[in-house]
Parts: sequence; structure tokens; C-alpha cells
Amino acid sequence: MLFTSYRLGSLVLPNRIVMPPMTRSRAGRGNVPTALMAEYYAQGASAGLIVSEGTQISQQGQGYAWTPGIHTPEQVAGWHGVTNAVHAAGGRIFAQLWHVGRVSHVSLQPDCAAPVSSSPLVANGVKVFIDLEGKGPQSGVGQTVQHSAPRALSAAEIAQVVEDFAAAARNALNAGFDGLELHGANGYLINQFIDSRANTRTDRYGGSLPNRLRFLREVTEAVVAVAGSERVGVRLAPLTTLQGAVDDTPQATYLGAAKMLNNIGVAYLHIAEADWDDAPDMPAAFKEALRLIYDGTLIYAGKYTVERAEAALCNGWADLIGFGRPFVANPDLPARLRHGRALAAPAPQYFFGGAATGYTTYPRSPHTSTSEDMPCANMTAFGERIRR
Repeated sequence: MLFTSYRLGSLVLPNRIVMPPMTRSRAGRGNVPTALMAEYYAQGASAGLIVSEGTQISQQGQGYAWTPGIHTPEQVAGWHGVTNAVHAAGGRIFAQLWHVGRVSHVSLQPDCAAPVSSSPLVANGVKVFIDLEGKGPQSGVGQTVQHSAPRALSAAEIAQVVEDFAAAARNALNAGFDGLELHGANGYLINQFIDSRANTRTDRYGGSLPNRLRFLREVTEAVVAVAGSERVGVRLAPLTTLQGAVDDTPQATYLGAAKMLNNIGVAYLHIAEADWDDAPDMPAAFKEALRLIYDGTLIYAGKYTVERAEAALCNGWADLIGFGRPFVANPDLPARLRHGRALAAPAPQYFFGGAATGYTTYPRSPHTSTSEDMPCANMTAFGERIRR
């Protein structure tokens, strides 16, 4: 099933392989996407869907050096070059809209102000990457430092951030993106409102689950009003504890989030599973519950192989599968997976920052064989019941 087509809103995806968001820190001066970035994304155009790296909706939303924004005319123009290149290569691309919240440093903030969050909590040991010397991404040289102490957003400021998301959505559509993904995972701002240990507010944005989901709901509704529900997805990471965002009852919290997003009618949920070496597996019962609660497209990403991907699709838990690190060194990953060809290993020293080396210089594999789609020979009773 991995190599069969799939309809996502008005898009027909040629396969069910997603190139998920991966920060690569190659934006130019002014956090403007570059021609090198356009080349990089065009190389991945054979994916069923590309989701861009996290793209900050405002200067306040930036947490790392050399990450692209989508809040200035220059940035919109830079992204237009990227989407043109992807479309010319036959691909489809969504923009991931990002506000890091507290995971930032005063040197990245407007007027060196404190970062903002749901609450004035420091996540000890959470690092950010900065470029105090202004050497730029091609140098690959910067500093890794503890994030700066945040302050809590006021209710009026929350409304402004919601509008910033809506404005970024308009900019992304003007830049030619096919749709939008809201980054609600990995300990960034939306996640800082959702997770119980990152949110100590006592107003209507804190405390009860509906209150902690309020910011996610308001942002999603604002972006859907701009783009339409069929062009909006949301990324969530129910069981990860990245950037100090921890929830005491993650299954209840994220099933509640899924139900709310289902009611809004977003096109997809993108579930980021924990992907470190000794990470716990996401329970099958949790995945089954998500499928029963949420009617739209489900994307899963995290340590997937072809075999795990086929099992997820055949069992009915997933509709699309994201392959992250394999795409770094294998720009033609769908063809390699389909034809059983060896995968190149990425060079971690080039993950963040630098120039073309380790970014656009990985070779493509020649297309030398054919194969049939892998069938779902052993569909489970659950999968038979819930597949659309």
C-alpha cells in the first residue's frame, strides 16, 4: 500500500510517503529561503507530500539561528522560489507554521526581549542554537546555549499570536504552498499550552483540558478560516517529552485534542512518535482509539521502515507515513524503498547549517528494477472495519 496513490483534499498523492518537517538551518540573511533550499526541496519532490521545515510566523516565533520565516515580503518571495521548484519537479508541499515559544534566546527576539510561553517556566537543559557573531549559515559555526527565561503571554498577546498564525497562513498561500501544517508538537508554543506540566495558567487558557486546548483550537480555527479545512493539518506528539513539555495524562489529553480537531474538520493529523533509540512504542490501543475518534487522514512518523509502514497502513492506523532522516541522504527515497535499493547514510555534521555539502549533494540511485506494490495480505479485523 505504501506505493499506491492517495487523495488528500484536492490533491492526489502518487504514493503514501511523506517527507516530514526537518530543520536544516540554511536560510539566508533575514531568514529568507534561498535558491539552495529550493534545490533541496525539489530533490524530494517524488514524495507523496513534502511538509516544509518549521517556519516561524514572526520574529518572536524564532528559536534557532538560520531558520526560515514567513512574515516578511522577502521571506514570502524566497518561499515562492521553493514552491515553484517543487511544483516544477511534480511535487506537492505544505508549509509547517511554527512558533517556538520559550525555546528561544533573547538574542533572537525583537529588541532582545524575553521569549514568551504559556507560563513563566524554564525547561532546564533545553538548548537553542544562536549565531551571536553573525557568521551566517554557510559557516555552520554558532553557539548552543540554554534557552532564555520566558514570560507568560497575556490574553491580549495570545490573540495577537493567533492573528500572526493567520497572517502566516495567508503568506504561505501567497507563496504557492499547497497547504499548511500547524506545529503543535515537540515542546514548542502550542505544545506549551497543551501539556499539563508546561502550563500553570489559572485563566481560560490553563487548568482544565478544554482550557489547555483553547489556544490550539483558536489557532486552528483562524488558519482554517484563511485556507479552508482541507488544506490544514496539525502535527502532534502525544508521548514525547521534548523541550520539557510533559503531560500527566497524555492519552486522555491527545484523544481530546483529536476529537476537537475532528470537529473542526482539519485534513490530517500528523502524529510524531518518539524516535530516539530506546523510546517506548506508541501503544496499539492508543492508535486504534485515535482512528476511531478522528475521521480524517492520519500520518505517522518515527523510526519507520518499509515493513513497519506497510503494517501501519494495513492495520488501518495510518494513511500516510513520514520518513525523516532517510530523506536527508536519499532524495529519491520513494524509488529506493519501492525497488529495495540500499539507503545511503546521512552525515550528521551537515544536518544543521553549512552550504551544499551534506544538503543537496547526496546522489540519486539509478532506477534499475520494478516491483509490485506490497499487498495487505493479512488485514486485521480492526483494519477491515475502519479503513475508509
